[in-house]
Amino acid sequence: MGHKTIVLTGASDGIGAAAARKLTADGHEVVLVGRSEKKTAAVADGELSAEYYLVDFANLASVRALAVSLLERYPRIDVLANNAGGIFGKERAVTVDGHEMTFQVNYLAPYLLTDLLMDRLIESKATVINTSSVAHQYFGNLDINDLDATRAYKSTKAYGDAKLAQILYTKELVRHVGSRGVTAVSFHPGNVASNFSSEATTPFKMVYTSLLKHVLASPEKGADTLVWLCEGTPNKDWTPGEYYVKRKPHKTNKQVDDAALAAKLWERSAEMLAATA
Repeated sequence: MGHKTIVLTGASDGIGAAAARKLTADGHEVVLVGRSEKKTAAVADGELSAEYYLVDFANLASVRALAVSLLERYPRIDVLANNAGGIFGKERAVTVDGHEMTFQVNYLAPYLLTDLLMDRLIESKATVINTSSVAHQYFGNLDINDLDATRAYKSTKAYGDAKLAQILYTKELVRHVGSRGVTAVSFHPGNVASNFSSEATTPFKMVYTSLLKHVLASPEKGADTLVWLCEGTPNKDWTPGEYYVKRKPHKTNKQVDDAALAAKLWERSAEMLAATA
């Protein structure tokens, strides 16, 4: 397995914090990235004696600043785990960058962070891990001409679309830089008892904050596949470009097999980010 330097976003709570604890216990250098200074510091300083950075994925300038800091500090990055994300309210919200909140936080910001770190990831022969969701199967139906959901918005569809975009991007990333040593994979952690969706006014909030949360998996169980992917060897333990649930390849939305859609999404994402640079 060997010692790895692992940059983990969404590390202040839920499966991110659980994965950080396990990976640190296993001897890896885990760099925690979170939005809340209080919560991120509590895990990094209070529990793990690890370095941490703050970022707000609803602000792309914050993502760019994070990338600069990481490149200055870490000459090698073995794993970039894009784990941060969330679902938002019933009413469509727009970020300071002009994008629909769910799309930017779950997909566009991680895309940007990965792109900004790409040279370092190539040098390190790194793995990119994207935390997706089974919601991409039930709610995802990506419209390449309306990624910001300006014509019709539903919180569940916006979340499903963003998680579908993550999986499409994972496959396209392998096509673009797989020959240069970078591997990528996506996974669903399961329905986990955490603070996910606690701020949203959506059906997800009922599940994650009601009595139903007691039948959900623990953050530790939810983090199992993430830890396994971080510590595993691509092409031996798992297949680049695939989507995993409970350490096994899993069925996906039919749009995932649309290579032309994935290529268009890559191009459109780059155009959207260039407009906000």
